Amino acid sequence: MPGLGDAPAFTLAAPTQLRLPVLIAVPHAGRAYPPALVARMRDPGLAQLRLEDRHVDRLGIEIARQTGAGLLIANAPRAMLDLNRAEDDIDWDMVEGGRPAGHEVSTSHRSNARARSGLGLVPRRLPGAGEIWRGRLAPDELAARIDGIHRAYHQALGAELARIRAEWGAALLIDLHSMPPLRPADGESQAPVIVLGDRFGASCHGLLMGRALTHLEGRGFPAAQNRPYSGGYVLDRHGAPQAGVHALQVEVCRATYLDRQLAEPGAGLPSMAAALAALVRELGSETALLGGGEGLRQAAE
Repeated sequence: MPGLGDAPAFTLAAPTQLRLPVLIAVPHAGRAYPPALVARMRDPGLAQLRLEDRHVDRLGIEIARQTGAGLLIANAPRAMLDLNRAEDDIDWDMVEGGRPAGHEVSTSHRSNARARSGLGLVPRRLPGAGEIWRGRLAPDELAARIDGIHRAYHQALGAELARIRAEWGAALLIDLHSMPPLRPADGESQAPVIVLGDRFGASCHGLLMGRALTHLEGRGFPAAQNRPYSGGYVLDRHGAPQAGVHALQVEVCRATYLDRQLAEPGAGLPSMAAALAALVRELGSETALLGGGEGLRQAAE
């Protein structure tokens, strides 16, 4: 990928024979910052801390190790390109020359709102902190990022889900993210430490969401459904429950696995990874049954 040096835009660990029909994807934890990119940031440390799902890839690696699920991790940082946004979710005011002549304007209100907020395909500004970049982005650099990061990542993600579905009859995508600590909702004594998103039922079979919530509640993890995070472009693009492809966004509170500064891995990381691995095993088994159970029988042989 141009600009990333020797680092690939993403890495995919896809065992030939999976123990479960599950792919874990981590789109927002990339830390392969090219020096030229960092030099253009007004406050690199702040932007990196605010934009990254800090070290949530460490959770993904451990969950995959414990469950045998596939694992897709973006190495390209979110500051460079946000994989949970649509290709047309662009703030053209941050691009040299603005919107090209003849370029279609996005018809998605959701995309337009995100770009205007500063958190579109290429993040432009942070709430309470202002502009991220010095200067504008060259059009050819934007095109290279879209082609080499966004399209390549989503093509790999879609192909792996299709492979899993072909083998098992169904596939489950766990889109793994992290979130800052939340406050308790009105009438609640505890804030959720895990938020599950399924685009309000559009990206995942209701049975899987129900199982996930019951599983977490039974193990003492306060959890919420779709609020304040229901999922984004990844779930919109890849979730197709009628076709046997289920997609669930999992947001994990950073205070559960990072240090007090929410900057580096903390003492809680192993226990949170184990808890999420147990959740993935249960949801993987349910997904296999939704696919007819043939994959489970083959895996047991």
